[in-house]
Amino acid sequence: MAKIIVFNNDSNRMETYFRDENQPMPYNTNGTLRVREFRGASNSTTLWTTKRTMQSWNAQRYILGAPIPVGFAFRRPWEGGHGSQSQHFAGTAFDAGQVWTNEQRARLRNSAISSGIWTYVEPQALTPTWVHFDKRFGVPACGTSGYMQIKRGSISNYVLIAQDDLNTLGFRTGGLDGIFGSQTESAVRAYQQSRGLTTDGIIGCNTWRSLGENVVGTGRTSTTID
Repeated sequence: MAKIIVFNNDSNRMETYFRDENQPMPYNTNGTLRVREFRGASNSTTLWTTKRTMQSWNAQRYILGAPIPVGFAFRRPWEGGHGSQSQHFAGTAFDAGQVWTNEQRARLRNSAISSGIWTYVEPQALTPTWVHFDKRFGVPACGTSGYMQIKRGSISNYVLIAQDDLNTLGFRTGGLDGIFGSQTESAVRAYQQSRGLTTDGIIGCNTWRSLGENVVGTGRTSTTID
């Protein structure tokens, strides 16, 4: 049984679901994406994504008109396997078609690009043996990529990443809920002070980079929350 936290982009609220591995993901239609497929290689009992990511998958699956084999979707930062500000950690990205031929992958990639559904579709030169597409949102805090700035009052799956990072490093946020409240702000300030960063309680470019450098791929710790 997986706990699935979904950021509803339309209502700006966090929603929680409990699903078996063979059940469809929340907001998935026609059972085209099951929990086990979205999970991929993650061993976490808690997963997260957004409503618009699921709606984008529904649209892509409908346009292609065929099953899409997913190799990687969700991972938690401490599980590693991706870059320090990967959209896989946000639950908004898919790496698909690993078991397909080059021609099949080209069809999916071209379909994803022409659909206009996704925020980013990775060029074939960067992912020759799979197709990456994601539904990120917000203005990146670091240049043209990565996560947006978050602070007290923010609500999103990016807040979940920050809370996961902080708790794993021993800076307790009081929970894993995607809501940037007073305890999360206190944890951010304590972390920033411990790393010599500007202690403003805001997670911008430098704090995101620092969290990624210290968490990604390190593994679960005694303070990690599910």
